Amino acid sequence: MSFDFNADDIFAMAQQIEKNGAAFYAGAAKNIQDPSAKAFLEKLSQMEVSHEKTFTDMRAQLNEKEKTPTTFDPQGDAALYLKALADTKVFFEKTIDTASMKEILKAAIEAEKDSIVFYLGMKELVPAGLGKNRLDAIIKEEMGHIRLLAKELTAFKA
Repeated sequence: MSFDFNADDIFAMAQQIEKNGAAFYAGAAKNIQDPSAKAFLEKLSQMEVSHEKTFTDMRAQLNEKEKTPTTFDPQGDAALYLKALADTKVFFEKTIDTASMKEILKAAIEAEKDSIVFYLGMKELVPAGLGKNRLDAIIKEEMGHIRLLAKELTAFKA
């Protein structure tokens, strides 16, 4: 059985992924002693919260066609399925040394890359008339995260 998703579905997943990212960075910040590294991770957590709001706003701007359900789902199973996908594909429980800023940054870059691959794959499941082009905005946001994290990792001296 094949499923199509609409832009509303993908934005719902994006919101969940951003929540997961905010929790990841906030949790990592608690284990770091260096004040500047802690502040950077807290800033990343706040950026994820901000991105979640951005995706919420973008989702609110979708037209009715982009919100049209693609499957009959009276029990709401699709929403649970999409949440499970978002929770396990990006920022999933990874074994990393959260006391090491370098390892946190590496794991964060990997998670951001995973999110881009995930969104690119999901983009193929959204028909053009249901908001496929809107996924480019999500992907662009995630690419910005990678640039920021890579810059920090490159500057990191430990």
